[in-house]
Amino acid sequence: MKKYVIIILLFCVLLSGCRAKDSKSGEGALSVLVYITGVTAGSPTYELLAAGAQEFAAEHSNVKVTVYEAGFNQAEWEEQLTSLVAGGEYDLVLGSNPSLPEICANVGTKFPGQKFAITDASCEGNPQISTWLYNQYEQSLYLGYLAGLVTTSAMPHANNSRRIGFIAAQEYPLLSRHIVPGFLEGARRVDPRIELDFRVIGNWIDANKAAELTSSMITAGVDVFASIAGGAAQGMIRAIKDGGAYAVFYNINEYQAAPGFIIGCGLMQQKKLAKEILADALAGKLQYGASKLVGAKEGYLDFIADDPGYRDYLPDDIQQEFNAFMNDIRLGRVEYTAPPL
Repeated sequence: MKKYVIIILLFCVLLSGCRAKDSKSGEGALSVLVYITGVTAGSPTYELLAAGAQEFAAEHSNVKVTVYEAGFNQAEWEEQLTSLVAGGEYDLVLGSNPSLPEICANVGTKFPGQKFAITDASCEGNPQISTWLYNQYEQSLYLGYLAGLVTTSAMPHANNSRRIGFIAAQEYPLLSRHIVPGFLEGARRVDPRIELDFRVIGNWIDANKAAELTSSMITAGVDVFASIAGGAAQGMIRAIKDGGAYAVFYNINEYQAAPGFIIGCGLMQQKKLAKEILADALAGKLQYGASKLVGAKEGYLDFIADDPGYRDYLPDDIQQEFNAFMNDIRLGRVEYTAPPL
């Protein structure tokens, strides 16, 4: 009899080890708050984050996802997040913003059991927070390289000024220290004489202001643009079509928004990463207190070269030169030094 009891107990131990850890949603379940610091529409980063989480929930009946848009007033984000997690409803808060680790750390001191996973950010040593930082210096480097090839070319809207432009919604450390410098370095690998015209809108929604800035920059000789501006970037697109200039985009496919004017699009695998994070969280394997840097070599950043917006509008010699550079990026052959954040 004792033999059978021991066998049954061992079976129960093994069975329990195969299950996901208990959570606030019940054993083997996961409740996730996708905390959008802004609004989802018009922001590739947030669209992909929310889409990845919702797809994962659709594939797993024991996962519940709630998407919350916090708006653009950063002063309210910490108070909002505090209110949202106060009831203990969520096992995990999933977000994507370089400023979120500090906010989550403050909220976490009030709720020691709350866990946070943040992409596009870096934070080490906090046992409640896990982060993944996209190597945006690297993405800027190859998009800048393409901008350099175009501004020095004989393409119809290229001029002799060797001036490229960058329009940002707001300034923040990752933008100022990695994204903008990487974009200029990439362009100067084509021609060291290339100059950068950098302008700030002041918010993420004013498309008219973005259009005004773009038009004035075209007048000043800028012929290739990049932007990190959320929904306001629609104004830049409108202005390059009206004024005759080109643009490259970060993180998402925007070729069809202006065929022949948008000539390069980077790709951020935010949806893929969001689903991987939730899979690890559901399995109890998410590592907290750690931060990972992910880029092209790791398969989380890339360039969309198989779209007609790229293939049909760029001269073959530019495509060949850029494709070779991009391949070297993927293989880790391009040497660079990103400044500290």
